[in-house]
Amino acid sequence: MASPAAAGPGAALPPSAARRDFYWLRSFIAGGVAGCCAKTTTAPLDRVKILLQAHNHHYKHLGVFSTLCAVPKKEGYLGLYKGNGAMMIRIFPYGAIQFMAFDQYKKVIKKQFGISGHVHRLMAGSMAGITAVICTYPLDMVRVRLAFQVKGEHKYMGIIHAFKMIYTKEGGFSGFYRGLMPTVVGMAPYAGFSFFTFGTLKSIGLAQAPNLLGRPSLDNPDVLVLKTHVNLLCGGIAGAIAQTISYPLDVTRRRMQLGAVLPDSEKCLTMVQTLKYVYQQHGIRRGLYRGLSLNYIRCIPSQAVAFTTYELMKQFLCLN
Repeated sequence: MASPAAAGPGAALPPSAARRDFYWLRSFIAGGVAGCCAKTTTAPLDRVKILLQAHNHHYKHLGVFSTLCAVPKKEGYLGLYKGNGAMMIRIFPYGAIQFMAFDQYKKVIKKQFGISGHVHRLMAGSMAGITAVICTYPLDMVRVRLAFQVKGEHKYMGIIHAFKMIYTKEGGFSGFYRGLMPTVVGMAPYAGFSFFTFGTLKSIGLAQAPNLLGRPSLDNPDVLVLKTHVNLLCGGIAGAIAQTISYPLDVTRRRMQLGAVLPDSEKCLTMVQTLKYVYQQHGIRRGLYRGLSLNYIRCIPSQAVAFTTYELMKQFLCLN
């Protein structure tokens, strides 16, 4: 048998070594593409959700579907995609960091703490979500400010202008992290239960009905993966469960992010203040859970597309 040295520098690497080359970069790209595909699919619904959550005075008397119809009439169809440029700049690194961090945290938790199974998915998902949020929060802040604007009442002329204005008018770098605490507190259960639910459904499905629900991976026939329509279903269920648990904190985060844009901003300076204010002024259904029906319509397909795209990208980029 020839030794590795005898094979020469020009010899092809074995498949296992080839799969290890730039693994983190391929994982990063797969997560970024998954995030962009998911958010582009639901961008109009995301704009409407922000308008409703923060009670924009042009649309506060309308419901979800009425607002979807009213925005194109007032601002044109591109109005449904307002803030989407900032969204794409944010969502690629967000999705990339989240999915890549999830894989890494899973390995660390299993290796360092000996925790495996369903619990390590929940822990790794929560940690990955928090990591991605902290890294990309300023971009999310700018995106929300742009999405909240209505045609004819522009305070920000674009992404760079919004960055400059927030920095100069709202306390420098700290202005970009307004509302970070409820975001982190809300992201922990959201990302955790999202990854946990999808991973659990996937493992149960492949264990109980491999022939019905699974197929061999394109890059590694020895690995079973879910069929595309099953991936979509599992991702949608994961998104619905995660969103229901974390939605009040999402409402709190949006109001804190909008800050000086809202007339009652002095009453929403901290997470607890904002939760109390929204509850006292609008109650549970019309306050803390306002826009939840839209969020189901937005979040279920978004998570379904995100998980499905990531699973496909893993096969295309030889990550299995």
